[in-house]
Amino acid sequence: MSSMACIRHARRFCTSTSTISISAAKARLRSEHDPDKALAIYSSVSDRYKSPISSRYAQDLTVKRLAKSRRFGDIEALIESHKKDPKISQEPFLATLIRSYGLAGMTDHALRTFEQMDELGTKRSAISFNALLSAFNQCKKFDQVPKMFYEIPQKYNVSPDKISYGIFIKSLCEVGSPESAFPILKEMEEKGIEVTAITFTTILDSLYKNNKIDQAETIWNEMVEKGSPDVCAYNVKIMQAHHGKPEDVLALIEEMNAVGLKPDTISYNYLLTCYCKHGLIEDAKKVYDGLEENGCAPNAATFRTFIYHLCRNGNFNRAFEVYKESVSKDKIPDFGTMRHLVEGLVKNSKVKEAKGVIRTVKKKFPPNFQNAWKKLEVTLGLKTDEEMAAS
Repeated sequence: MSSMACIRHARRFCTSTSTISISAAKARLRSEHDPDKALAIYSSVSDRYKSPISSRYAQDLTVKRLAKSRRFGDIEALIESHKKDPKISQEPFLATLIRSYGLAGMTDHALRTFEQMDELGTKRSAISFNALLSAFNQCKKFDQVPKMFYEIPQKYNVSPDKISYGIFIKSLCEVGSPESAFPILKEMEEKGIEVTAITFTTILDSLYKNNKIDQAETIWNEMVEKGSPDVCAYNVKIMQAHHGKPEDVLALIEEMNAVGLKPDTISYNYLLTCYCKHGLIEDAKKVYDGLEENGCAPNAATFRTFIYHLCRNGNFNRAFEVYKESVSKDKIPDFGTMRHLVEGLVKNSKVKEAKGVIRTVKKKFPPNFQNAWKKLEVTLGLKTDEEMAAS
């Protein structure tokens, strides 16, 4: 079946989903891993989106599902069909198409779409330019971003803004050269372009990860002088500190509170992880149990970290309770973490519970993980080869 035929087939198939709301479509796309069904769901509501921002999320999810199945022809057919939409003259709408090509790893198509803007009747500005730079970063083609950053504005008379500079600096940090961002910061200052907290945090994060501690502290001090450290910046500091002592992480969390910033789930995740690494499981439990009191909620990383360390410490009953909480929040950890729990439950004669875990996660995990779970069931004696063949 040709790519355009696939699109037409999806539109015919979508009659069964034509009555669903846009919000319902987004929810279904988050859990739908079949590319054809994802395409059908998106096609059923794509004409009803009134703004590029509202459509971007659903479009991105659909493109990701297709890309995972290497359905690049279908991605091209889908995105190119949107160029016939009257909204194509609106730059934010066209920018979503460039972004989607980036998500699919199709940077040639992203660049071609940017170059087509004149014939499509779309004016260029930093909006589409930023989408193009982001597309190359998304595809990890970081080395091409600096050249594009300086050549494209000259060729197409586009003025980079603070976001453009931020994307450019991110590309430098991603190739392990955060110090190269320093002259760029000076250039921004000379041009009167604001250096955002996000850009500072990107550099800070890269400096720490590249073990350039002194330079990182210089950036941090500059952020403090400008009054720009936010929760994300503090979390980068906490990330660095959590490799050390729990007291250091606690001190930073207390400092956040003192300057009027509210530590978030990521902040507390680092504290929980630090306690776990030092074998202080009871302290980690207090952090976990106190999340709600601190105005936070556990995320996928919280559940993954806590369940893993509870299992390592042989506390499978508590790990099982935390797992059930992750199910209720629809944030079940990855296969590697859940395998530790299932193996521990079986080892402790909790076979019924282990089977229940596998039954639940098999419904939640995408089809490509099913074989791993089936092999685990056989390995642990929860099912025979014959039973697996019959299922």
